[in-house]
Amino acid sequence: MSKTRGHSHGTASRTTSVMTWSLILTVGFVIVETIAGLRAHSLALVSDAGHNFTDAFALLLAAFGVYLQARPGDHRRTFGYQRAGVLAAFINALTLGLLCAVLLYESYGRLLNPEPVNVTVMIVVAAIALVLNLGIAWALGGHGDHRHDLNVRAAWIHMLGDAASCVAIIVGAVIIRYTGWRFIDPLLSILIAIAIVWSAWDILHDSLNILLEGLPKGMTLAGVTGELSRVTGVIDVHDLHIWSLGSESSALSCHVLIEEMPPAASDVILKQLNDLLCARFAIRHSTIQFEHVRCALAETHCTAVEIEAAKHHHHH
Repeated sequence: MSKTRGHSHGTASRTTSVMTWSLILTVGFVIVETIAGLRAHSLALVSDAGHNFTDAFALLLAAFGVYLQARPGDHRRTFGYQRAGVLAAFINALTLGLLCAVLLYESYGRLLNPEPVNVTVMIVVAAIALVLNLGIAWALGGHGDHRHDLNVRAAWIHMLGDAASCVAIIVGAVIIRYTGWRFIDPLLSILIAIAIVWSAWDILHDSLNILLEGLPKGMTLAGVTGELSRVTGVIDVHDLHIWSLGSESSALSCHVLIEEMPPAASDVILKQLNDLLCARFAIRHSTIQFEHVRCALAETHCTAVEIEAAKHHHHH
């Protein structure tokens, strides 16, 4: 007996609208900041403009990802397009890494040959950028529709990271004004690059885990098996597979051994299992196959669950 359970996908129109306007404002500011950075001879401002450019790219990918995620499944993609947003987040993280490599290279050259900078332009432009990035970050994180979405979180982290770099530029400009230390500008660029790498790593790790169909974050096979095995009427759970469909949705398939019983009685067990998966692990896509005798998989194969359970028993 095999049954599958699904869930509906919510609308993403408000999130897409916020991202579209944020994208327009960010692209406009990138042009202004790049020109200002070149005129002021500030590598920190140019670096921040580059960071803002990746912010714009992040917003574009995130908006496209949210749009695709909202599309229903079809005969070719039965689970829908949830992985599109995860793929966008992964590409975002990779672009951040590439940007950091460029910034570090340019900063090293500027450290060897420091140049004078226009601190007034640095302060004014960085202050405007700070307000812009904080406003966009608030708009992205200030509503509940997609606050746990990996794709939106990637764009949100882009904005917070750039806001932090703006604060560093303002502080650095003040120090340059009162000390004349020209090396502060390329040093700020290096710090911005390090901050970008730090913020991108978590997104890269989580998105790659989903794309490789790894176990959803915070779950263990032994933990899920143990919970399912406690349901009345369940004798054994094996051939268990759990994977992420997207950043907010997981799926499960397994074989469950039960006693020989009428279909009406097994339906009660199936409902309890599905309710448990939904309430305890937020798994709404589940395919559960009932068996009345142990199948070959259960008798001849040592599963990952059994290995994990054996390790747990050994440690205790």
